[in-house]
Order: sequence, then C-alpha cells, then structure tokens
Amino acid sequence: MHKEAGMNLLVIGGSYFYGRVFLMVASKHHEITVVNRGTYSLEQFGVIHRVGERHDPQVWAGCRGQYDAVIDFCAYQPGDIACVLENLGGSTGQYILISTVDVYRRGIGGSKGEDTAFENRRFPGEAGEYIAGKVALEQELARECARKGTGGTVLRPGILYGPYNYAPRESEFIRIALQYHVIPRYTDADGRFQFVYVKDAAHAILACLADGKTYGRAYNLVQDEILDYEGFFQALAEAAGPGADRLPMTLEQAARGGYPIPFPATGAETELVSNTRSKTELGMTYTPFQEGMGKTWKAFSHVYREDHGEVKN
Repeated sequence: MHKEAGMNLLVIGGSYFYGRVFLMVASKHHEITVVNRGTYSLEQFGVIHRVGERHDPQVWAGCRGQYDAVIDFCAYQPGDIACVLENLGGSTGQYILISTVDVYRRGIGGSKGEDTAFENRRFPGEAGEYIAGKVALEQELARECARKGTGGTVLRPGILYGPYNYAPRESEFIRIALQYHVIPRYTDADGRFQFVYVKDAAHAILACLADGKTYGRAYNLVQDEILDYEGFFQALAEAAGPGADRLPMTLEQAARGGYPIPFPATGAETELVSNTRSKTELGMTYTPFQEGMGKTWKAFSHVYREDHGEVKN
C-alpha cells in the first residue's frame, strides 16, 4: 500500500530491537526497503525486504534509485558506508548512521557533548573493536557524504532498553524476577550510567529525516536521569510490584552466582554524556526511566510466563 505523504527510506539492518522498533513506528507513514540477513520475518511491516549482506553486489540489484534517506543500524567495519553509497547508484538525500556514545575519549570526566574528541586508543577485546569500528565509520560517513553530496547525520544512543531487547540486560533481570521471585541488589557497585528508551531513540530518527539542520551533526540520545545499580533495581522492583524479594550481594557474589553485570559497575567505568543538543535541536523529550521500565516489564511478562514455577519463552 502506497503511503502518500511518506518518504522513500532504505534501512540497513532492522530485524532486531532498535531497528525493529523503528520499523514498527516508521512503516506506518513511509515506504521502506530493508536490506539485512533475513534472520526475522518483516512481513507484518509491509516493507520491501532484500535478503543478503551489504558487501554482496547481488543484494543491491533491486535497490537502485533515489532514497530520501538511508538509516544504517548495523555498520561496524570500515568500508560499510562507502559500500552502500557506491552500490545504490542513484542519489541519496541523507545517510543516518546509528553509532554509540562510546566513541568519546574515556577518562576525561564531566558530561561529554557531541564535540568531545573521539577515543583514539585501541582497547582489547570485542568492546575495543566495536568502539574503534564506530569511530572509523563516523569519519567515513563525513568523507563519503561530502564526496557524494549526501547529508550525513549521526545518532549516538546510550544504553538502549525496552521491549524486544533480548540482550542479557533488563530482560534477563525480568526473567530472574519472574522465575525466582528475586531482584538482586549489588551492594558494592558505584558505577553510573545513562539509558534511552528504544521508542524515544526511534523517534529521534524520525526527527532527523530530511532536516537539513541535522546534516553534518551528531546527537547523543540519553534520558535525563543518571542511574546507578540501586536506582535500576529499584525501578525494576516498582515495575514488578509485590512478590519479588530484594537479594543483597556483592559484585563478586553476583558473578559467581551467574547474575549479569551488564552496566558500568565502578566509578572508574563511569562515562557520562549530555543530551542538551538532542533536546534543543531535535525537540527530544525522554521517557522517564520508571515509566519505560514499567512498559518493558509489561512486555516481557507476556513473554516469560510462569507455569508451575517455570518460565516459558
């Protein structure tokens, strides 16, 4: 069905969590083509679905033409953006890259704005590779968009949470609460962190579409509250209501007991950013964490249903 007032959008990724929620919101008003590996069906969204890898020329055969915007959820390696722009052939009005607040230099303190220097050190492990990749891609976006005459916009979300997030973060704590009727309390964790509700992050993309003022700009996407583990678990307990006991434990005990420690646990790991630009330039208003956690609990409680003491997925 043609959507009269909508734009013609190309989404790279879009099957999982952030991308999926964006499709739920945007497909009501825009014509969308999705390129991804086809892990999950997208039939319910009424989009054009091209299954394949971005570096496979065959996947682009049906994507020639003009797009008002490309939204790239899964660029991780240098060359990923250049590959898309080269293979499209036609003109592209805007390229929106989903990056991360982790691109900023670590250990400098304060609340980092979008003009803070990038991290230029290479850290070991998957996290270090991820950060280095996103830094390189933001730089690639600027180069390729200048070369192609395309408007480039970067969104840098904090810790995304909400329905459809099956990463072992809030959904795992909800599962534990439903199955074992306990909510942990990490007694020696003093790290602080910033969340963003996934639907807010989806609306940030819509706020950027075809807005020339966002070209060449980056935006941190984080809620107003700065949380620690105590605040996180308290919000979870309020969403759960009566019936789940608080279980104090140290971080070492949590690790030994198989409880996740998915957020910064110490002050040394704390890295904070400012959301001022997204509020003033995009008009963003952020869902309070307690409200978002209530919605998240409700969504996952339908997934993790108790049946004779067991949780069924």
